[in-house]
Amino acid sequence: MPLLKQVNPVPKINDDTGFSTTGIINGSRFINKDGTFNLHKKGPFWDRFSIFYTMINLPLWQFICIIVIFFFSINLVYTSIYWLIGADQFTGFISGTPGKIFKELYFFSTETFTTVGYGRVNPVGDMANLVAAVEAMSGFLSFALATGLIYGRFARPRAHVAFSNDAVIIPFKDKTALMFRFVCYKQNHALSDVTVQVNLAMTVSENGEEAKYRYYTLNLERSKIESMPMNWTVVHPIDNESPLAGFTKEDLAANDVEIYVLIRGFNDVYGNTVQQRTSYTYHEILFNRKFIPMYYETPNGTVLELHKLNKHEAVKVPGL
Repeated sequence: MPLLKQVNPVPKINDDTGFSTTGIINGSRFINKDGTFNLHKKGPFWDRFSIFYTMINLPLWQFICIIVIFFFSINLVYTSIYWLIGADQFTGFISGTPGKIFKELYFFSTETFTTVGYGRVNPVGDMANLVAAVEAMSGFLSFALATGLIYGRFARPRAHVAFSNDAVIIPFKDKTALMFRFVCYKQNHALSDVTVQVNLAMTVSENGEEAKYRYYTLNLERSKIESMPMNWTVVHPIDNESPLAGFTKEDLAANDVEIYVLIRGFNDVYGNTVQQRTSYTYHEILFNRKFIPMYYETPNGTVLELHKLNKHEAVKVPGL
């Protein structure tokens, strides 16, 4: 196992990250690339599960599938109830065969559930009318819930920020620097009053004790900008005050380095403050690579090429 790199004693430890200092996670990460915490809770399922949060955060195709499956399934349940009650509780059937009666009961259920009520098949028995009344009530309540979920998905304030897949370490102003970049990718969405905070997590062995995680806030060349219509390359100069001073690629792996990022800004479209997180493990920190420009000028204005967010190229380092 590679020896842990001795950390520069100058940087001040950040004890306010909310992460534990004990328990080595062996190359895993504290924060996933999409900004969610890499944390799994155990306990009673219904105490942990939130239907609203799950439906709001599902991918769009899964959300649509659940809505469609629910609609067909709930109507199949009510159709089965009507079938058990008996076809004699209804009037208006065109055909008397069991299969076609079940089909007509199903479409009667969908018409009742959506309160469309075309009117050819009608309940005449007390039990059928009672079940139809309950179905109509559950129908408009279900559509009210679905409307709230759809509105919540579309109206929830989001940063709409994409980060570069990798961070890079390259020569910078007679020293080296850690860099990554991000961009607001939605048309007509521009963040303002944007701040970025970058923290470093690594395993450290002090005075021969068992290795523990230590956290450091990385100093940035610039941590705040007034507006961000274009991309922003965040720069951490690796100087004598940096915990990464003297680190090689092997040292990053040995110390299980992870860099996690938090940005906040005001989104004019939503009229609200938004935030986004991500992280870079030592696997995603590349040496002697530099990002290529994402934009170019035209007579009609600046063009920002979003597909170049992750593009980088080798840097020639003197003496290597």
